[in-house]
Amino acid sequence: MGTSSHTLLRNRLVGILERLNAGEVVVGDGGYVMQLERRGYVKAGHWTPEAAVEHPEAVRQLHREFLRAGANVIQTFTFYCSEDKLEISGNVPNLSGAQINEAACDLAREVANEGEALVAGCVSMTPCYVDTHNKTEVKAIFKKQMDDFLKKEIDFFIVEFVDHVEEAVWAVEVLKTSGKPVGATLCISPHGDKDGVPPGECAVRLVKAGADIVGINCHLDPVTCVGTVKLMKEGLEKAGLKAHLMIQPLGFHTPECNFGGYTSLPEYPFAMESRAMTRWDIHHYAREAYNAGIRYIGGCCGFEPYHIRAIAEEMAAERGFLPPASEKHGPWGAPLERHAKPCVRARSHREFWENLLPASGRPKCPSMATAADAQLKTK
Repeated sequence: MGTSSHTLLRNRLVGILERLNAGEVVVGDGGYVMQLERRGYVKAGHWTPEAAVEHPEAVRQLHREFLRAGANVIQTFTFYCSEDKLEISGNVPNLSGAQINEAACDLAREVANEGEALVAGCVSMTPCYVDTHNKTEVKAIFKKQMDDFLKKEIDFFIVEFVDHVEEAVWAVEVLKTSGKPVGATLCISPHGDKDGVPPGECAVRLVKAGADIVGINCHLDPVTCVGTVKLMKEGLEKAGLKAHLMIQPLGFHTPECNFGGYTSLPEYPFAMESRAMTRWDIHHYAREAYNAGIRYIGGCCGFEPYHIRAIAEEMAAERGFLPPASEKHGPWGAPLERHAKPCVRARSHREFWENLLPASGRPKCPSMATAADAQLKTK
């Protein structure tokens, strides 16, 4: 299956809600801050996105890798790009939020147009909310970011990485004034947001605020996040509300399912590699998400381009095509059929990879850790 010129033309003309309303599977992109930190372009700690101005070639390349892997939404690299967060970080004394936001929009649009993908302008939690809980001040911060985005050519908005539903509601209320579709994803566990609001109630509040798409991103692994979106779906159904469902989880195993997410784990942020999901884990995740009724399926921190390719390959029958990156990848290890070693050839089929229990190679390491927030819960 290949991407036809007809498909590309159609994708350019059809917006996010038209696609979701038609029952299409939308594949999101992956994680940026951790990938770019590992590549030497983002500073850990505050994780601010000044690389969009300082190293646009790095951001552009990662956008292209996600696009080639099958993403048909490219998010602006604007995580933590509110003026208050930039000031606190001390990372960008000579750059404004507007400069970064606008440069990030340009990069996302440039690459999206190469594959006729959509561009999502993204906002995230603000220090102002935690410090003041001042609705007027917080909404003013979101409006400033929205105004930056509206100077550029974006297709819709995403509120992401917010752990208080109240703040997410304020963001949605602001972004809806743009007249563009709005998605809202919370970084919460099945236990609810930081104020104890259950996932189902969170979803209801977001939809009543105007969100067209609701779901979960970051903080916990795909298994946990699928379960949390199911709770959101149940809450919407009980309230008689409708919205499209979205999921962009971690690309790491977090079976602890702790309240605070992976930032409370001792491996965060510099030793998460041992928890990385395999491409086969992602095949399973994509199918579980689809079976749960979720039609916007992507990833967040830890999701590399090959993970996004795995989503696109698992959803190939539903989407009707494979991504360009599949030209260099056979399904379920098929290219290994021609390997010189019999033991490797024996791994060229789906049954092997689906049943593999990967070893870590670290005999003294535990399979789970104790989270710093001391609210360890297993699935």
